[in-house]
Amino acid sequence: MRPARPTGFSIIQKVTAKQVLAPHIACTEARVREHPRVLCIQDTSEGDFTTKKGIAGLGPLNYESRYGIYIHPTLAVTPERVALGLLDFHTFTREPGSLGQDKDPLRPLEEKESVRWVDGYARVNELAETLTDTRLTYIADREGDIYDLFVEAPIPENSADWLVRVRHRDRCLADGRKLNEALDAAPVLTHTTFERPATNGAKARQVEQDIKVVRVTLKAPWRPDRTLPDVRVTALLATEVNPPAGEEPLNWLLLTNMPVETAEEAVEKLSWYLCRWQVEIFFRILKSGCRIEELQLETRERLEPALAIDMIIAWRVLYLTMLGRECPEMPCDAVFAEEEWKAVYLVTQRQAPPEQPPPLDTMVRMVASLGGFLNRKCDGFPGPKTLWIGLQRIPDFVRALEAYRSVGESYG
Repeated sequence: MRPARPTGFSIIQKVTAKQVLAPHIACTEARVREHPRVLCIQDTSEGDFTTKKGIAGLGPLNYESRYGIYIHPTLAVTPERVALGLLDFHTFTREPGSLGQDKDPLRPLEEKESVRWVDGYARVNELAETLTDTRLTYIADREGDIYDLFVEAPIPENSADWLVRVRHRDRCLADGRKLNEALDAAPVLTHTTFERPATNGAKARQVEQDIKVVRVTLKAPWRPDRTLPDVRVTALLATEVNPPAGEEPLNWLLLTNMPVETAEEAVEKLSWYLCRWQVEIFFRILKSGCRIEELQLETRERLEPALAIDMIIAWRVLYLTMLGRECPEMPCDAVFAEEEWKAVYLVTQRQAPPEQPPPLDTMVRMVASLGGFLNRKCDGFPGPKTLWIGLQRIPDFVRALEAYRSVGESYG
């Protein structure tokens, strides 16, 4: 007989996004400890539920007419761009009529949405202080260009470093100059070349940049509720050389607490910032692969645990996409269950699976072939889209194989 449910018991109270993610975050931290340097990338994306305004607890997005929730995760990535997992997950919504309040200079930071960047760094730094053989680097785009973050970030040996793209290029320096003036006067330290992936309708292309580096002291801005100290930082300016006609040049200005003294260190810091693209791919998988914006739940409290589950799924797709490239000879049973890789091998190769699991690169290509990857010599590595389609088909093949085995020789 089923016991009576206690008065006031609620499934919603028992299942939260934090609880869903807790085992995953613990495993992510274990993976982080296996690497000497890990990049902790934060970014914000919107979940647009404008067509589902029946979901209670959400709010306006960038316009009052758009309705949804903001998602702000921290994704741990190696400098080789292998996503290790999520370290943090924060969501927030806006009240109707509250758009633009973050721009009010008299409003305390603690009451602004932008405090999420400072709080996010604080949580990364808490983890950094528990690590002995791993150095963490917090990375954010222009929304994270908040002077309070630079002040809050300590610089002892065991704290997290930070690397942030600049939104305010006209910052005042303690010596009376502007940041732009100091960079204009600096010589070119080195050059770098990299491949920019296709994005927002633009084709992939090779980018060549000149890099300048200056070590400066930022003059603290005025705050109505506190007095801030000046901060010593490194500014790194990457300017594209000879961009294609009709395309906007890729120019980035980065600030970091880390000293940059050599050309190798400058290129290294820029390559770390380029790893930020992984969180954009993560959001694309979350929206196009997991289709989170098609969820139909009654309240924000029910929506967030579902988002947490989909975020774990999106991470696994991203993880397999890059792990197969970085560790192609790794046995595939490190990330696939035996019944999974054997079922995929049987379906794609039309022959009995081998005794030993095939290499991970081979397995990833077989899974991607289920999603439309042709695996021609000119195709390169599988992308996340063919992988997420192929991964969705694996459970059906496993179930069919188990059913066939259960029937045995009595069938046919």
